[in-house]
Order: sequence, then structure tokens, then C-alpha cells
Amino acid sequence: MTVLPKLRAGLVLSLFSCLFMILTVPAVLAQEESVGAPDVIHEAFTEARFVELQAAGEFILIDIFATWCPTCAKQQKVLDAFRESHPDARLHMLQIDFDEQKEWVMHFKAPRQSTLILYKGEQQLWFSVAETNQKKIFEALNTALNGETNNTTGSK
Repeated sequence: MTVLPKLRAGLVLSLFSCLFMILTVPAVLAQEESVGAPDVIHEAFTEARFVELQAAGEFILIDIFATWCPTCAKQQKVLDAFRESHPDARLHMLQIDFDEQKEWVMHFKAPRQSTLILYKGEQQLWFSVAETNQKKIFEALNTALNGETNNTTGSK
């Protein structure tokens, strides 16, 4: 008779452990994935996606990003604020990994990480290096999205 209560207690403990894992593991994994990651939803850059968006005449922001770059992190906060204040903006953000996609860094003639390049279809509208000023970034994006052409280089 003493084995049955111990078995029942072990079974209850196992059930509680499983329930705890089921409820907490997804939250922990989601938190780990977001640590250090930008809040802005970017698509990973691929040539096929870039060509597709250009052919459709879409607005495309090329973001040349490095995880270790403090300027890039500041830009991500600004881009996150832009997305938050313009949730319906038809702006596709394609992120190029500065360390892993060197051929595309060279293709876009980016002198360094933290380079932002804005396109409307095949037309380049804006090119910026190390810009973190929210007002300037918002102005460039809003100008383009509102139909005005801004062929200026905004560099720090």
C-alpha cells in the first residue's frame, strides 16, 4: 500500500512538471529570440525579393545592418518608431547582413554598415550613411511615400 501513494505523488509531480514546461518554454524561447533583435520587421534581403519588389514599383528600404553596430541599433529604434507611427505605410524593409552578404554591400556601394538606401521601384530616392536623427529619417521616408522625389544623399 505504501507504493501506490508514492507512485501517485510521482505522477502528480510529473504532470506539474510537464504543465510547467508547456506553459513556460514558448515564452522563454520567444524572449530569447527577441534579445538584441530589432523590433522593426525586416525581411532578409534576397536578390529575388528585391527584383520582385522593384518590378512591382514598391517602396524598398535597404538596411545594411550589423548586429554589433551601435549606430545600426539606434537606426532600428528610429525605424521601429516609424513603423509604429505609420503602420499602413507601403514600405518594404530588406535587411542586408553586413558581415554575411558582402557581395550585396559592394553592389549597393555601401561604405559601411548603417547604410540606408530607399528605392521606389528601380529608382533610388535616398542614400544615407550613419544617420540616426529621427526627424531626418522620417522626413526622407515621408517625402518618398507621399509622392515627392528626394534624390539627395543624407550622410553624417
